[in-house]
Amino acid sequence: MAKLYFSYSTMNAGKSTLLLQASYNYRERGMRTLLFTSGLYAAPGRTTGRIESRIGISAEADLFNAGDDLFDRVREAQQAGKVDCVLVDEAQFLTEEQVWQLARVADRLRIPVMAFGLRVDFQGRLFPGSEALLAIADSLREIRTICYCGAKATMVVRKDEHGRVITEGSQVSIEKSIYVSLCRKHWEEEIGRWPVLGPAP
Repeated sequence: MAKLYFSYSTMNAGKSTLLLQASYNYRERGMRTLLFTSGLYAAPGRTTGRIESRIGISAEADLFNAGDDLFDRVREAQQAGKVDCVLVDEAQFLTEEQVWQLARVADRLRIPVMAFGLRVDFQGRLFPGSEALLAIADSLREIRTICYCGAKATMVVRKDEHGRVITEGSQVSIEKSIYVSLCRKHWEEEIGRWPVLGPAP
């Protein structure tokens, strides 16, 4: 039975590397994979982009946008030949409905779907796509990376180009920003939530 898998982490944990490795493993065996990545930052009119890893490997991928029906797109792709696996990068940018569409790819088309994405944003809030995947995916996997203190990093802070921590703003930023993965303890300190100041005496 095909399943919907969600592998999640904070920034710079190697999500794209694992996706590309999984696709390579399928293709090495003569199987066909269908790769998707978010079109959020793509130039208008583009239909394809690239999934790139920090270690230097990459692959072409179809872009998805908020209004796309991913079930229909996978079904159409099957007309050109059997699709053995669907892999989705930047899955946090999926809509809730698109997550259900991917679930239908697994349930109705019997094609495994592997989604990779961030769990929470710089304010510690779930992305809509990640929230839906955490709710309905058949299999969940945390990809681990570490904070500068050596503890597991589960959060991320957004900084501007001058290194100042940003605590407000839209969940998705088109500005030039730097993201740093931290453990919960140091994230709370970085964004000014700790120490908690009590009422004045």
